[in-house]
Amino acid sequence: MPLRSRDIGIEATPPERECNDKNCPWHGTLRVRGRIFEGTVIKTKEKCATVEWRYVHYVPKYERYERRKTRVYAHVPPCIDVKVGDVVKIAECRPISKTKKFVVIEVLKRA
Repeated sequence: MPLRSRDIGIEATPPERECNDKNCPWHGTLRVRGRIFEGTVIKTKEKCATVEWRYVHYVPKYERYERRKTRVYAHVPPCIDVKVGDVVKIAECRPISKTKKFVVIEVLKRA
């Protein structure tokens, strides 16, 4: 039986399982738009993950680079299994709660 997952308009592999979460971009009605990031999961809770990515920022005054990091909260649909240490792809969506404005769409590398 083929999976019924819709096209979300982003190059990502659909999950193997199905779910009935309305905030799932693959099986629900949540639309993804805007920016797409790849980061590491540093903390998980029920249907939520904290994703962090590090980058280098140039400071012109000192002519040096400094390391910075960004942390965002992302919604995790039940059809995607996420653990601490996984590298995931997240996409921007409408606000799901006060702090969640991203959704996990794919696990790129398992921990």
